[in-house]
Amino acid sequence: MSDPQYGDPVEENVADVEATSADDAVARAHEALADAEAASREVVVEEPVVAEQVDTVVVAPAADPADVAYADRYADEPVDEAYTPGAYSSDPDAPTEVVAPAVVAAAAAAPVAPVAPQPIFVQAPEAPRPRGNRAAAGAIGLLAAIAFGILYLAAALGLRALDGDVTGSNVGTAATSALTSWWFWVPVVVFYLAFWLLGAIVNRGRWGHWVIFGVIVGLASYGGHILGQLFQAPFWQLTASQGQELVKGQVLAPLAIVAFVVGRELTIWFGAWVAARGRRVAELNREAQREYERTLEAGPRLHQG
Repeated sequence: MSDPQYGDPVEENVADVEATSADDAVARAHEALADAEAASREVVVEEPVVAEQVDTVVVAPAADPADVAYADRYADEPVDEAYTPGAYSSDPDAPTEVVAPAVVAAAAAAPVAPVAPQPIFVQAPEAPRPRGNRAAAGAIGLLAAIAFGILYLAAALGLRALDGDVTGSNVGTAATSALTSWWFWVPVVVFYLAFWLLGAIVNRGRWGHWVIFGVIVGLASYGGHILGQLFQAPFWQLTASQGQELVKGQVLAPLAIVAFVVGRELTIWFGAWVAARGRRVAELNREAQREYERTLEAGPRLHQG
């Protein structure tokens, strides 16, 4: 066949035209498929996502090539309402993809739910125990008993010296003999017990209590003198009449009077010492009670180390 000349009619190659149309259709289908895949990966959020509520976005499955070809072929045709994308898909059972958008910034700024406070058990402070003065009265009573013994022994030696039984040459022997005799130690022990018992009763009381009740300690010392003479006899070797005669002879004995007077006076003066300490103890107790009340009013506190 000769080449067509200018002005001659040109016969179109039908096969070439059909091939070109097929290639264009395939190219358009691939482009539509790519656009559909890109659209399937886009996340459309209609409202701003806040920390309190995150909406789940449902994305349609990727477009099937058959759907794309169908849409290109019938683009100018009326839309069939009964048509559903994916009905002509090669995989009609493909599940719908559900995507939850990850909003990092909103999640980071989301307020943390407050944690319910746990109960904290705090042990209540113990009430202060009042301090007593009885132990101090017992210790001071020992010093008072030593003073009583010295004065009582001096009075006994002096009275015997007036009678001529004790002289300058035998005063040491008489004193040593008295320190190992019942008549000396019994009144000293009775005086100490009476003084300590009065201190246990008065406790933190005022000095006036010692002045008033010191008479009782003096009477106890007086009775201790008579009891000491009975032990010195000794009374378990005496008959009843002998014991009565001994007691009658000591009722108004000068040493018995000395025991009463010394016992009462020492109780007054040493009792003043005990009362002075009792006032200090009472003040400490009041201060401890005030501190305890302030602690209760302030309530429990947490100390961080």
